[in-house]
Amino acid sequence: MSDAIHPDPSDVESRRNWLKLTTAAGGVAAVATAIPFVSTLAPSERAKAQGAAVEVDIADLAPGAMKTVEWRGKPVWVVRRTPEMLAQLEGHDQLLADPASERPQQPLYAQNATRSAKPEVFLAVGICTHLGCSPSAVPAGSGNPSVEADWPGGYFCPCHGSTFDGAGRVYKNKPAPTNLEVPPHRYVSDTRILIGEDDAKA
Repeated sequence: MSDAIHPDPSDVESRRNWLKLTTAAGGVAAVATAIPFVSTLAPSERAKAQGAAVEVDIADLAPGAMKTVEWRGKPVWVVRRTPEMLAQLEGHDQLLADPASERPQQPLYAQNATRSAKPEVFLAVGICTHLGCSPSAVPAGSGNPSVEADWPGGYFCPCHGSTFDGAGRVYKNKPAPTNLEVPPHRYVSDTRILIGEDDAKA
């Protein structure tokens, strides 16, 4: 075998060079094995999809506007309702399948007429409770032929025609069996909301 691989122990200089080479090679091997190990410590995409709470800033959300964020792989609408939009939640309970939100599609603190912790801010999972399609917002007076002429504003699912009012409550005789889901959430501050976690779990 070559003396470069197995230097003569009596040769101090060769021995020193040999130690330097083996130390460097060992360091490279340690780094190479450490990188995959460290990457396994980071949350996987599946773990993120299954659970972590999501914080959303609503400071820039104008009255009447909607922001969509992702939580557990699902779109969550965050809507800042105007006084007019809140007024449009009244007067049509007889047309709704579950006007008092008796079915558990929302946390207890959102089991009210506005289905929200704060009336002016509405959160809902933007997935139709029929077959998982994506409804779209249809404001009052939009002239959309898919909704009634006296439509008070809300959401329309184009897949099978389900309609929901501005609090995500489903209308009677529609394919969707329940109101839209309101996710658990809590206010971290006046302008920041943590979706996926409420005060009971804080």
